[in-house]
Amino acid sequence: MFSDFRPVFKLLLRFLVLYVLLVLGYQLYLNLYKGAGLDPASEWVARQTIFVQNLLDYPSQLVPGKPAQETSWFWVSGRYVSRMVEGCNAISVIILFLAFIFAFFRGPKTFLFAFAGLVFLHIVNVLRIAGLNILLVEMPQYSKIGHDYLFPAIIYGSVVLLWLIWINRFALKEVPDENS
Repeated sequence: MFSDFRPVFKLLLRFLVLYVLLVLGYQLYLNLYKGAGLDPASEWVARQTIFVQNLLDYPSQLVPGKPAQETSWFWVSGRYVSRMVEGCNAISVIILFLAFIFAFFRGPKTFLFAFAGLVFLHIVNVLRIAGLNILLVEMPQYSKIGHDYLFPAIIYGSVVLLWLIWINRFALKEVPDENS
């Protein structure tokens, strides 16, 4: 009876093992910067967001918070509009994406798709944060719906889109038999 579900169990096990390993690795990384301010990956995302906002003619700066707070503030168009924290860097979302893609491993193209997806998600995330900051400058009355619903839907929707592409275009395609 359970032999029918063996491929599903293997897939789930692969996903869970990859996800747990990636999360543990990320947590070890975060522990290196505990109490030292914003971690370097989050700082990198924030600096790119500042670049985009300045490009869009929203004069912006990143103002570091106290190291124990592990945050930095976005100063946009003459006022503080939001803060950058570790969760804004989208690494946890990227971990989820990667665990799913590698659970459906299909050789070298898995690495190519994972890399392309990682770059795509990073760009979407930077644009998402910049968009949220601009929303907070232009229409602060929509800050709650923007922060809590609209902008998370953008990053999670992007992950689901990439998953669907991976499954439909690559993972479910028949692998050619080398004996034929």
